[in-house]
Amino acid sequence: MEEATSYPPIEPSNFDLIVIGTGLPESILASAASAVGKTVLHLDPNPFYGTHYASLPLNDLISFLQSQSQSQSQTLTDGYTSSSSSIPLMTCPMYFALEVNSYFSEPNIDDNSRKFNLDLAGPRVFLCSDSMIDLILKTGINQYMEFKSVDSSFVSDAQGKLRSVPDSRSAIFKDGTLSLPEKNQLMKFFKLVQGHFGNDNDEDKISQQDLESPFVEFLSKMGLSHKLKSIILYAIALADYDQDNLEVCKDVINTKSGINRLALYHSSIGRSVLVFVFQFGPVHQLYVCNAIQEGYRFPNANGAIIYPIYGQGELPQAFCRRAAVKGCIYVLRMPIVSVLMDKDGGTYKGVKLVSGQELFSPDLIIAPSFVIPSPLAPSAAQVASSHDVSLTDARRMVARGICITKNSMKTEVANNLVFFPPKSLYPEQITSVRVLQLSSNVAACPSGIFVTYLSAMCDNEVEGKKSLNSAIKALFSVPISGNSENCATDSLHTQAKPSLLWSALYMQELTKFHGAFDSISYTPMPDEHLHYNHLLDATEKLFKEIYPNEEFFPMASGASDEHVDDNGSELDS
Repeated sequence: MEEATSYPPIEPSNFDLIVIGTGLPESILASAASAVGKTVLHLDPNPFYGTHYASLPLNDLISFLQSQSQSQSQTLTDGYTSSSSSIPLMTCPMYFALEVNSYFSEPNIDDNSRKFNLDLAGPRVFLCSDSMIDLILKTGINQYMEFKSVDSSFVSDAQGKLRSVPDSRSAIFKDGTLSLPEKNQLMKFFKLVQGHFGNDNDEDKISQQDLESPFVEFLSKMGLSHKLKSIILYAIALADYDQDNLEVCKDVINTKSGINRLALYHSSIGRSVLVFVFQFGPVHQLYVCNAIQEGYRFPNANGAIIYPIYGQGELPQAFCRRAAVKGCIYVLRMPIVSVLMDKDGGTYKGVKLVSGQELFSPDLIIAPSFVIPSPLAPSAAQVASSHDVSLTDARRMVARGICITKNSMKTEVANNLVFFPPKSLYPEQITSVRVLQLSSNVAACPSGIFVTYLSAMCDNEVEGKKSLNSAIKALFSVPISGNSENCATDSLHTQAKPSLLWSALYMQELTKFHGAFDSISYTPMPDEHLHYNHLLDATEKLFKEIYPNEEFFPMASGASDEHVDDNGSELDS
């Protein structure tokens, strides 16, 4: 068995928890389990951390997308062992319909591939007051990360013009595109929302009937214009679907949810001082989170929205480093060929590695890019290829895009968000398109280059790519058939839009898998949202299901965690 000699043995062979995949949910769960004293083994067949939440160099990104968009599921067949039955662990394609286009031979792209840090699951940002930021500070992993502000947000109007999002009192007064009545309407509405949360007087509260009504109807009731409603719904409350068409809208936001999102956004504006006091112990003693010093600030990140330097892939890596401090063992480049099941009871026992070694644990957590076919299914290949493993919402999709340009879409802004509400690109557009442009000051790309991420919910590939291509054409000058002269000519008629140098479009199906066996849990896959709140909620819920009597990241009562020794608790074959 020559292959096995290249893989060092893992010791010990028994753990409280084995985790496969180093994506964000898996990394959070490994860190949370380690924090409550569980012995954890964290495995990943990839040579990098983050799996589908990674930030990769350009060439590595293309290779990974191509490998993950194969038409056939892959498996390493394994047979029976002396004491247990073995079910192959299969890889499940996450992406499909990948299109990569290179329009120019640009030295900054071709010769600097490794200077890109491109997010697989973009666009994604943090609101300064959201639950993920709270967890980052509570756990102390902010010491491993740096952030910068996303400078501005824009929303497209019905004429295709990008206008600043008036998200604060000062922004409203400075906005020259709003009429005086619109400014008064918006100020009055924001004051109403503030009064609902900040006053105990029931007269200042929004009625229960209004809270349960569709948010778009409440905005109309408040007398807001169509333009203001569009800004609030799609650029602040981050609605995905057309809220004006309630008959076909797949996710109607009610007023309670809408104003909660509005309050989260407003509480994030200018939140540069971050102090949290947490309740701990049976006598309700108060402790300040060890990771946060009073008056702690995110350097260079003073706005409502921030982004991590070196990309979103820094987040799972930071949780992995914290888990390593607590004793979690990490092994990259380690394929797992099968899951071991007890012959008599059909219950999970452990995993078998490509090296032939068998490892055991009472619980197993698996990233959604892997599938354990049920033994009752007709065949393993049919199960994996059809995703027939207790799936739900199989037809919900998100179209994702990555674009590289030479110039910024707004000359005065390096990092910014753009929102295209439904119907702003074409009449049949039923979902919003979100766009995030990043520059070299967050180490997303080489100097003089800009990276733009796009995403849109959709029901099929045609619809999704139409939305993304429409947004790309609205923002950039796109060459025709790769002809740079066409690009230059087109720019003269489009107010010198940035020239598109390179793009990649791909589809992701938002399938939800549930374990077919006890003690085996699937983590959530990258979702359609701009921030991590939904994903974090699902991850914490999964932790509680596995460990109902344990606290999700308990507060430390002593000194803060020691810094990670990068060579300490990691076995990287």
